[in-house]
Amino acid sequence: MNTLGTTDRYSKLSIALHWLMLLVMIAVFATIELRTNFPRGSDIREGMKMWHFMLGLSILALVLVRIVARLTSPAPAELPGEPAWRRLTSKATHLALYALMLGMPLAGWTILSAEGDPIPFFGLELPPLVAPDKDFAHQVEELHELGGTIAYWLIGLHALAALFHHYVLKDGVLLRMMPRRKP
Repeated sequence: MNTLGTTDRYSKLSIALHWLMLLVMIAVFATIELRTNFPRGSDIREGMKMWHFMLGLSILALVLVRIVARLTSPAPAELPGEPAWRRLTSKATHLALYALMLGMPLAGWTILSAEGDPIPFFGLELPPLVAPDKDFAHQVEELHELGGTIAYWLIGLHALAALFHHYVLKDGVLLRMMPRRKP
């Protein structure tokens, strides 16, 4: 697989990671939102929480790979004539998304650690990041929930911007992150 990008598109690896991470994020949000449909303590509710934890930690692993891919593959060239405010907004949104993709899983891991709970990761149990402290767990949980709300908005903004570029500006920005179609 050619992982190198060109001046007009992201690398195949970056594209694959982008869309894979979107699917994992949808699953992370779905599991935590859908858990409320089941009684506290029920097996299915506990299972959804466990999947939320494991998939969240998967985002942490994937974003680390994505950062390496981004640092080793060239990004597409900036659009000629793109207004400075749009470039700045794009960079700030991407930076915030990366911060959330790093911070949210670490916050979740910290919450479980501070609650004294096991940290499941697909058959493994990860070490705690902090000593048990229920008050600290509650504080981090509030930040984690706020981060989730911010993530909903930023992901929506990111998607709307991509659609705006594609359907209104027709500048090919969305196509830079789309897999190539076979002829």
